[in-house]
Amino acid sequence: MNKRRIFTNRWIIVIVLTLFLMFYQLPFYISTPGMAKELAPIVNVEGGFREEGSFSLTTIRMGKATIIQYGLAKLNDYHVIYPEEQIRPEGETDDEYNHRQLHMMDSSKEQATVVAYTKANKDISIEYNGVYVLGIVEGMPAEQHLKVGDRLFAVDNLEMKSSEEFIKYISQMQANDIVTIRLERNGKPMEVDIPLGVFQNNVDDSEDDRVGLGIQLVTDRKVKVNPKVEIKTDEIGGPSAGLMFSLEIYNQLVEEDITKGYKIAGTGTISYEGVVGRIGGIKQKVVAADGSDVEIFFAPNEEGKTRTDKNGAPILTNYQEALEAAEDINSKMKIVPVDTFEEALAYLEQLEPKK
Repeated sequence: MNKRRIFTNRWIIVIVLTLFLMFYQLPFYISTPGMAKELAPIVNVEGGFREEGSFSLTTIRMGKATIIQYGLAKLNDYHVIYPEEQIRPEGETDDEYNHRQLHMMDSSKEQATVVAYTKANKDISIEYNGVYVLGIVEGMPAEQHLKVGDRLFAVDNLEMKSSEEFIKYISQMQANDIVTIRLERNGKPMEVDIPLGVFQNNVDDSEDDRVGLGIQLVTDRKVKVNPKVEIKTDEIGGPSAGLMFSLEIYNQLVEEDITKGYKIAGTGTISYEGVVGRIGGIKQKVVAADGSDVEIFFAPNEEGKTRTDKNGAPILTNYQEALEAAEDINSKMKIVPVDTFEEALAYLEQLEPKK
């Protein structure tokens, strides 16, 4: 009887321990290769042209680490572990994090639309409705004066249409300079004086510390296009699909099929001016694309400039990282470096159609 009880107790301990290892969450996030998702079913330009090949966005999977997942990630080069504070600011809830990711996706779709319609010489108009505070950096001067949701419409009596204008103006100033901000909060106009603070630069010691107010801004634009375009992204978040969105939209707007019959994927943010920007997790996205038999992969080139971290170690460009991953997994994909939408388009235009 005692032996049976001991045996039962041991099994209970094993079950409890197993459940603990499987479900207890550590203060880390783990990202893993996701998938290459074709954009034709997602992007729909009214009356748009069809394509023989395909454009795809690439994703990574991100989630809180359990003890077992943490251990397995240590054994896999393409499972990356991040401290929680690198992914989500302290105090940010899951809902706030997801909202931020979806907002960045919305901005990415809008930027891609502007780039594609402008290049295709299609009907497009942009109405500016102000610059809004999307986030505030803890410990920076804005924390004492501004709130998320404030609409900023002038700095030092200069009216601002976009966040880019605001950032450009502030970037010319020095630490402790004081700027006067005119804003609207809950429908009430206000004016505040704010000194500029110094951001602690923890990425590149070769640059001087930047100054600013410590705010994340978003421009409230209303973009109207003809023909209409609809982009269904559901729960996909983040800004990294911008380049691929712009190529898919453009391809549906013009008669020539720029895929030339190839399966094409890639990654990179896109600005309203068509500049392709750096993203995270590119090695995992190369793995995801390779698993979907992609033939051509666009990677942000960052003008080929290698930076250094605080210890003087080189930080590779996205293109260099993508090349390393492709070679490591013996991928047959062609990795193509791009700095702009125009460069990606020029590469595709010179391709011979696939036979």
